[in-house]
Amino acid sequence: MDATLRMALLIDADNAPAAKIDVILAELARHGVANVRRAYGNWKSAHLQKWEQMLHPHAIQPVQQFAYSTGKNASDMAIVVDAMDLLHSGRFDAFAIVSSDADFTPLVMRLRSQNMRVFGFGAKQTPPPFVNACSTFLYLDELGDSGNGNALAPASKAKPKTSAELRQDTALVNLLRGAVDSADGDEGWAHLGPVGHYIANRASFDPRNYGYPNLSSLIEAIGLFEVRRDNKLVYVRNKPKPQPAQKTARKRASAEPTPTSSKPAQ
Repeated sequence: MDATLRMALLIDADNAPAAKIDVILAELARHGVANVRRAYGNWKSAHLQKWEQMLHPHAIQPVQQFAYSTGKNASDMAIVVDAMDLLHSGRFDAFAIVSSDADFTPLVMRLRSQNMRVFGFGAKQTPPPFVNACSTFLYLDELGDSGNGNALAPASKAKPKTSAELRQDTALVNLLRGAVDSADGDEGWAHLGPVGHYIANRASFDPRNYGYPNLSSLIEAIGLFEVRRDNKLVYVRNKPKPQPAQKTARKRASAEPTPTSSKPAQ
């Protein structure tokens, strides 16, 4: 994990819950330092009162953005303009966008085209284009609230999905199988490091969105892979597919000795 990234945190305060700010900052602290922290919205609105209470304790700069027309979130354009200015300053390695608005998808794609890591944070209903555009996306619904006295508490508080629920997620199954197949070696074993790297290049994946703290625990829970540990190294491979019951029964029958008749010869 790279803990030296220089990051800019841009918050769409009109479209994000203030109660999640501690865990958002704790997550970013695992990767580097968010030297720029800005929250955008109409600070004259009572709707942002909870965000106002979070500004000074977390060194977040409020950016005033009046609503120029009814029903439009004027903060979107202000965030895009500032993001471009910050990008061209050359002072950052990564951006964090806190919003559930799919309108930020082109911005994220532009940032990533400049080799920027983009961490996304949003609600469960965040549209897939925005989620998939990010390098990593965490659902705020799955993160613990602020105010528990421990900002570095485990991020996932959701009940882990069962093996059956995980297997029903076709996209997840295909992603994990493809990652293991891409990195397998002798006897089909794949080191977990390259598996995780493959996944990071293919999707904005995070096992905590499924209720698991890391990739290895998720892979074990889904029950489709064999897991082998060698000291601190973890290896995985696809479980062999079970043979059809009828075919197995025929094999078992053919392997049994043929009974001989005990009737005396005439």
